[in-house]
Amino acid sequence: MEMAWIWTGMVALSLVFGLLSGNLDAVANAALEGARSAVELSLAMAGVLCLWSGVMEIMNVCGLSAGLARLFRPLLRRLLPNASRDPETLAAVSANVSANLLGLGNAATPLGIRAARRMARGCGGTASDELCRLVVLNTASIQLIPATIASVRSAAGCAAPFDILPAVWMASALSVTAGLLASWALSRGRRER
Repeated sequence: MEMAWIWTGMVALSLVFGLLSGNLDAVANAALEGARSAVELSLAMAGVLCLWSGVMEIMNVCGLSAGLARLFRPLLRRLLPNASRDPETLAAVSANVSANLLGLGNAATPLGIRAARRMARGCGGTASDELCRLVVLNTASIQLIPATIASVRSAAGCAAPFDILPAVWMASALSVTAGLLASWALSRGRRER
């Protein structure tokens, strides 16, 4: 609700300053141009996101995403030992990591929420170290195929939207490593107190 007030205030201030400076026509034109650009970007991104969501669905049907999730289970058992005791939680975490790996953050979010809800049971309202680690994994997320970023680049007119792959791989690997190290250090420091 606060964001609605912030946006309303920004629009109102823009109109007031546009009126006071005599540039109300420029403000109105900028608002219409921004709305048009937003619709064009949304439509262009929708096509690419539909394509990658379709690829993800095909991977689900043929069992490739389940195989990818199985591939991550040994690593996830080491990172999240308590969560891995519950097969449903481990399956949701594995699917979440797999969807993030494919750059499908929108598809990963419901899986991450399901895993977090299951992990939060019995925590007494305070996030456990493992739940914090899940949030770090979900937020930093290593991506092999940055589908969402590529769709934004494609919609903006980029001729080669996937030419950023090496930078994405390195940045996401570094962010996950830094996040997990920070999570480990903070949880260890909290336990030592």
